Amino acid sequence: MADFATLDELKARLDWTLDADEERIATSALEDASDLARGYAGRDWEPSSSAPRLVRTLVLKACKRYMTNPQGLTQSRAGDETLGWNDTQGENAGTVYFTHDEQRMLAELGGRKNGLVSASITAWNGRIYRGPGYVPAAGSSKPFPLFADEVEPW
Repeated sequence: MADFATLDELKARLDWTLDADEERIATSALEDASDLARGYAGRDWEPSSSAPRLVRTLVLKACKRYMTNPQGLTQSRAGDETLGWNDTQGENAGTVYFTHDEQRMLAELGGRKNGLVSASITAWNGRIYRGPGYVPAAGSSKPFPLFADEVEPW
């Protein structure tokens, strides 16, 4: 599977020149972000150039975020060597990730829509009687007629 963005497109968004090791990391980040984008969208665009431009933009945004701060730091000091992390990114700290809003956009681009869903429900341990107008009666093996019908009035 091809990536949704190229290394040159990522380099254009970064404000420094990548060395060979950083290029290797950036290539892996592009692969990871493309795989995540496919997962959140719930589909693959084949060829990858047929994907909406916003998918490419979101992949590049996630990769730039990772390349700018690969350790996921929230605080850093040079004097006395202070580094800091917090739980706002959770398990995503130090990895390529999409924010909640980016995940929602990818899902919508893939055709997944949030909304209402209807689900059929039944009573626990209940039985469905096929006869018209009858319901189960507690303590009896015979169903109780709930209403009259034309065939069998009560």
